[in-house]
Amino acid sequence: MKPVNIGSTQKFTEIEDIKENVVILSGGNACLVIEIQATNFALLSKQEQDAKIAAYGSLLNSLSFPIQIVMKSEKIDISSYVKLLDVESQKQTPNKMSDSIKKYRDFVKNIVLVNTVLDKKFYIVISYSYLEKGIGITKNTSKDFFTNAKATLRTKSEIILNQLNKLYLKARVLEKEELIKLFYSLFNQASSLE
Repeated sequence: MKPVNIGSTQKFTEIEDIKENVVILSGGNACLVIEIQATNFALLSKQEQDAKIAAYGSLLNSLSFPIQIVMKSEKIDISSYVKLLDVESQKQTPNKMSDSIKKYRDFVKNIVLVNTVLDKKFYIVISYSYLEKGIGITKNTSKDFFTNAKATLRTKSEIILNQLNKLYLKARVLEKEELIKLFYSLFNQASSLE
């Protein structure tokens, strides 16, 4: 019987499996990913910005475990939106509304010509290591690795989610299918940008 070869991408990413909302990594590690809905910081008043910065500092200072903050930017194709504006302007009888839609469409087209429109996603990655259970434990001897990882990551994620709630940010833990799509998009970004 031939040994099973791990694909080169799997070896590179160190992802062994995704169970429920837990990413099982090689080397006795696991992680959980929280997606945070972006907020337009520039539109906040000075006082609101200062309050957000202070709350963010409080979040970081309250942590007793490491996190990783990841930002993902993707170009947005808004050509279908521009076509929709064209259709809507043609539906209107020639009046102020039709003129307003055409002006707005032209405004959007000009913005896209000058600037790249990006969709920004923010994630917090929380990690777990089998070493958190003590020095005498190894991944191979711990039959309850997934159970321990899931419980520990759930506790850590609740702490993060509570802190993010204080920042008035909407956040949620990604589930298996969402994690698969996220990792696929991350490791296939070069082809999607062409």
